[in-house]
Amino acid sequence: MSTQNTTQPLQGRVAVITGASSGIGEASAEKLAALGAHAVVLARRADRLTDLVARIEKNGGSATAIATDVTDKAATQAAADQVAAERGGADLLLNNAGVMLPAPIEELATDQWQRQIDLNITGLMNVIGAFVPQLVKAAGQGGGVADLINTSSIAAQNIFPNFAVYSGTKAYVTQLSRHLRVELGPKNVRVSAIEPGIVGTELQEHVTDQGAIDWLEDSKEAIEWLTPQDIADTIGFLASLPRRVNLQQVTIMPTGQPY
Repeated sequence: MSTQNTTQPLQGRVAVITGASSGIGEASAEKLAALGAHAVVLARRADRLTDLVARIEKNGGSATAIATDVTDKAATQAAADQVAAERGGADLLLNNAGVMLPAPIEELATDQWQRQIDLNITGLMNVIGAFVPQLVKAAGQGGGVADLINTSSIAAQNIFPNFAVYSGTKAYVTQLSRHLRVELGPKNVRVSAIEPGIVGTELQEHVTDQGAIDWLEDSKEAIEWLTPQDIADTIGFLASLPRRVNLQQVTIMPTGQPY
């Protein structure tokens, strides 16, 4: 056990990562696998997941792909049942699937509002409902520990014009995480909210509002954005800490981003 702690501190753990087909989820799956965990990668794009598993295995890790739309409650539960059947359940969950679609509220882009709520909130809750029982069970076995890490955003705290709905969904994630930590901490399930500033991922590619596109382009020229690997390294650090240590809320900002 002690030798594993120095090189692969997550050896023997089962990590479920949602939104794993790109960006933070993809990088985190590779990082957690490199630290010794078996990575169970969830996303809608099966081809991306297949490539990710192949890459993890080529690098000496182990992984399983389960193509899943987390907005589908039944499909998410089926994925959890598969993890329980094949791996005995998860003890690390990175709840990361999300979408960012900024627009002025007066445009009444109600389809985009709903899409963000469906994925960032309802999808998040579907995953929590499906996997938290596994986390609690794992943490209760012989001095074990489990981790629930939710991807929030600096937008949960700060004001970004035209990002009201997205920011609202991320404020939900942060506040939910605080409450869940109080509930689950006594059961040795650590709960953390990760609040990144601007990270170079596919999130920006989904933006259709021209004002937000211009703002993002200007910021990319002015500052060096975070990379998905920066966030993945932080997640690996959180999960590798001693059982007694729970970083409740971690804000990760580009050095040059003022707010």
